Amino acid sequence: MTLTNIIQLITSLVGTLCFGILFNIRGLKLIFSAIGGFLSWGLFLIFSMIISSEPINYFIVAATVSLYSEIMARILKTPAAPIVTASLIPLIPGGSLYYTMAYAFESDLEGFLEKAVSTLKLASALALGIIVVTTLSQLLFRRIKNTKK
Repeated sequence: MTLTNIIQLITSLVGTLCFGILFNIRGLKLIFSAIGGFLSWGLFLIFSMIISSEPINYFIVAATVSLYSEIMARILKTPAAPIVTASLIPLIPGGSLYYTMAYAFESDLEGFLEKAVSTLKLASALALGIIVVTTLSQLLFRRIKNTKK
């Protein structure tokens, strides 16, 4: 692990903490959201070394962090949405979206289309990772709840 990676991990923790405050997340939920942000960027760095496809990497990290958020939500007896939202902040493809818009304003159609498709792939991978885990966890916890009755 390089110094750059350590700085990125600390920045993801602090950035997620600040977004959590902005989203009005309080107490233990804020702490676990910040840890989730640290986890999401750490997993992204690890999987980036193993997986060459960035959208697949985003999907795996989003699914893993969504699972973490669902577990923490059950432990803290709170909805998972604020935790997963804040935890995935480090993965938001802001740079890619910026360059998409920059190419659009420069009337560079080829660059715009390339970046727009890339941005949509990353955003879709994040959304799909969240949806898959959230749906499966809802089904699983509903089944567990029904078997206890």
